[in-house]
Amino acid sequence: MTVESNDRRARARREPKQATPAYLERAALFYLERYAASAESLRRVLLRKVRRSAEAHGSDPAEGAAAIEALIARFLRAGLLDDGLYARGQALSLLRRGGSERAIRLKLQQRGVSEADIAAALAARLEEHEDPELAAALTYARRRRLGPYRGDPEVRAEARTKDLAALARRGFAPALCRRVIDTDDIEQLWGETLGSL
Repeated sequence: MTVESNDRRARARREPKQATPAYLERAALFYLERYAASAESLRRVLLRKVRRSAEAHGSDPAEGAAAIEALIARFLRAGLLDDGLYARGQALSLLRRGGSERAIRLKLQQRGVSEADIAAALAARLEEHEDPELAAALTYARRRRLGPYRGDPEVRAEARTKDLAALARRGFAPALCRRVIDTDDIEQLWGETLGSL
C-alpha cells in the first residue's frame, strides 16, 4: 500500500455520512444504547451530524433539522426518550457522588431538561435522604477526604479553609460547608440523613 492510498482511505473514513432520516434514526438509536440522554442532548448530537453532512454533501440543514424533530417526537411517544426519568436518574446518581442541589440543577439545565422535570427530580432525592444536601456534602467530603475524614487533626486544622472552599465550589451553602468540615461527630451527621449512600 502506498502512502497516497492510505491518505485517501483516511479522508474517506473521516467524511461524514449523508444525514438521511434513516441514518439519523440509526445514529440516534446507537447513541441511546450507549448513553442516557435528554431529548435536547440527543437533538444537539444529531444536529452536529446534520451540520457536518451539510458541509460535506451540500444537503439542506433545515431538512435535517425537521427530520430530527420528527424522530425525537416519535421517540418521546414510544418512550425511548423520557426527560423526567432521565432527570431523576441523573439527580440520584449525582447525589450519590456528592453533588449539591445547585450542581444537579445546573447539569440538568445544560442537558436541556425542563424546570418541571428538574423540580420533580430534586424532590425524588428526598426519598433517599431526609436531608439530601447534607448527605451529598458528607459524601463529597468522604470521597475527597476533607474535614473530619482527614486523619491527622493538625493537618485538618491547616486545611480547613481549603476544605471549606472545595465544598463551596461544589455548590454547597457556606453554613453547610462549615457544619460538615467542623464536625467532630461524623456519625451523628450521617444519622441526620437517614442512613448512608
